[in-house]
Amino acid sequence: MAALRRAIALNAGAVARLQSQTFIARSRSLSLAVSQFRAHTSTRPRRQHACQSQLESTPNSAVLLSSQRTGAPGSAQTLTEKILQRYSVGLAPGKKVKAGDYISLCPHHCMTHDNSWAVAAKFMDIGASKIHNNRQVVMALDHNVQDKSEANLKRYRQIQEFARKHGVDFYPAGRGIGHQIMVEEGYAWPGTVTGTPLVRTDAASIWATGRTWLQIPPIAKVTFHGILPPGVTGKDVIVALCGLLNQDEVLNHAIEFTGSEQTMRSIPIDDRLTIANMTTEWGALSGLFPVDETLISWYRAKATTAAVFDSPSRDRINHKRIDEIVENRLVADPGATYAKELYVSLSTLSPFVAGPNSVKVVTPLKNLETQDIYLDKAYIISCTNGRASDFRAAARVFREAATDAKPAKIASGVNFYIAAASIPEQQIAEEAGDWQVLLDSGAQPLPAGCGPCIGLGTGLLEDGEVGISASNRNFPGRMGSTKSKAYLVSPEVVAASALQGKIAGPGWYQKPSGVEKVIIGEGSGDHIAGKAPSIEDTFDKIIGKAENTITSTEDADGQSSSPTTAEDETLTGILPGFPEKIEGKYTYQDNLTKEKMAEVCMENYDTEFRTTAKAGDILVTGFNFGCGSSREQAATSILAKQIPLVVAGSFGNIFSRNSINNGLMNVEAPRLVQRLRETYKDDAAKPLTRRTGWKLLWDVHRSKVVITEKDGSSWEQKVGEVPPSVQEIIARGGLEKWVKSQIEA
Repeated sequence: MAALRRAIALNAGAVARLQSQTFIARSRSLSLAVSQFRAHTSTRPRRQHACQSQLESTPNSAVLLSSQRTGAPGSAQTLTEKILQRYSVGLAPGKKVKAGDYISLCPHHCMTHDNSWAVAAKFMDIGASKIHNNRQVVMALDHNVQDKSEANLKRYRQIQEFARKHGVDFYPAGRGIGHQIMVEEGYAWPGTVTGTPLVRTDAASIWATGRTWLQIPPIAKVTFHGILPPGVTGKDVIVALCGLLNQDEVLNHAIEFTGSEQTMRSIPIDDRLTIANMTTEWGALSGLFPVDETLISWYRAKATTAAVFDSPSRDRINHKRIDEIVENRLVADPGATYAKELYVSLSTLSPFVAGPNSVKVVTPLKNLETQDIYLDKAYIISCTNGRASDFRAAARVFREAATDAKPAKIASGVNFYIAAASIPEQQIAEEAGDWQVLLDSGAQPLPAGCGPCIGLGTGLLEDGEVGISASNRNFPGRMGSTKSKAYLVSPEVVAASALQGKIAGPGWYQKPSGVEKVIIGEGSGDHIAGKAPSIEDTFDKIIGKAENTITSTEDADGQSSSPTTAEDETLTGILPGFPEKIEGKYTYQDNLTKEKMAEVCMENYDTEFRTTAKAGDILVTGFNFGCGSSREQAATSILAKQIPLVVAGSFGNIFSRNSINNGLMNVEAPRLVQRLRETYKDDAAKPLTRRTGWKLLWDVHRSKVVITEKDGSSWEQKVGEVPPSVQEIIARGGLEKWVKSQIEA
């Protein structure tokens, strides 16, 4: 099941968070002249693809360069590839999509939230007047729901009126978090591609055309073994994965979780939602669980409830649709190729704590309980852990602590905040009495919405404070002050900690006999399950590895310390308008000028960046650049600073996507990053941003960069090709202008 927030590689993070220092190289020159594109007549049928270059019968992809390698007709596909195959458009006959392919994609649904009015403004600006398919679009106001200012209320009214005018499904502020709504209302459905949520340019493109573009990410398989012990939750599973496999093992991957029938039965659906939801913080783009009897039973109960109470969701969640899932169950093909395989024994896990201020730093709860880490604030909130089952677990902590029929109270000096992921989840908790137990303990209720998780509204962490939360992100400043500390745990640990005033657990976990350490690592983990691979499994893996080796050999970028001859070079076709050589705290402020964006660019990382960086510079950064939230301003602020090109060891997927959509060029050159680090490692000053005096020339035609160091020495490195679909978008100045050109044609 594709749950929850970032269903298939359409969201991740965009706030520019660096893993190392930032370097600036001076570009020689940069030309972005846009030449004329082939004209399109207005009498043609509605386009069946988002990006013109993706239709393989058209000259600019078939003749110049196909961005899709046609796989063999019988190529084995992963579950992710099969789902994306269903929603790809404009494919050549017999084409089977594989990881690495660029595709035109028609998502089943796309959701926008408080950004809906900004999307609408882009939508109208490109000349669109009617949403291509209003049944595809969902709007849910959830981020800034505590803001009662006239400006925010006006924005909300504009969004609601726009939704009414276009017949779009709309959920008002206070109804719940969009990611949760997509699941409980049946928009996110097994076997579908759902964008939850989409950022401005992507969303406007889909509203106008029904389609967008996607490069299919590498796919990782994560195998679970054993069963969850009592006292261990889905939150502990994903926190352990984030912290124990913290070397970017799944960065920009789509994950498929699997395990034996017994293992998967031990993971309730709410825990699966938590795990899948937080795969983004692990670095992944999506998290898929299999369609099994546990899921089918969960849907059956929802379908019956929807029918009995005549719920609006009955058209989406009903027994007929569930029967279709059962009869046409999607599974990965035997021998499907995965970029990576990982495993973890659930039986060896215990309650974990992430932090402070990082999901990559995790500690067993028992190790922190003895350290007397006192708290100021505690939170059970968010789409990660704001469901009725979470409040039930938290209420159990206080019920067990009650004495003489008197309700247990939170510790003096602790502020305890609760907010449901949605009103239906809150109502379930209220009917069970769990919500009242938490209120009686001293909890302060907040509206169903994002609130402190996004750093908005009541209850934010202040300077010097320590907080513990059941939410999903604890980056510095995420929940308030950058001078505070935030830890992430399960809801019951939040409750126990609020009760005692320090990080503590409820005492429910009992270590299974024989467990000495967490068993986790690369591979299938069959050895820990005592499972001998069958001859068929072994053969499938041999074939898969062979195919992967061949593909890797064909695609290898390689490196060269000396120039290669023209005869040795494979040339990339260049579309008209794309340059052959390239040398070289403001959330929801819709009226931010380019000048202001340029002024505050990178401010959260380096306050001196505004004076260090100059127009025309090339920005060189570290690895996983751009991870974080999903704001386009991470890319557009760099453009506003008149920096045309960002070079990194690797990019967060959403930043890379937002860059392309807005015309900011990116190139991955890990060797350059390592060389810069080596050159300046002994510099005692260690400025956050430095001017290097180095020069870079990106030869797009030959897919290489040429680096000239300060002493005049030069070397080159092969880099990835720029496919025609991406060239086409950037040459037009971004996806918005590309869509506008299609509408006007």
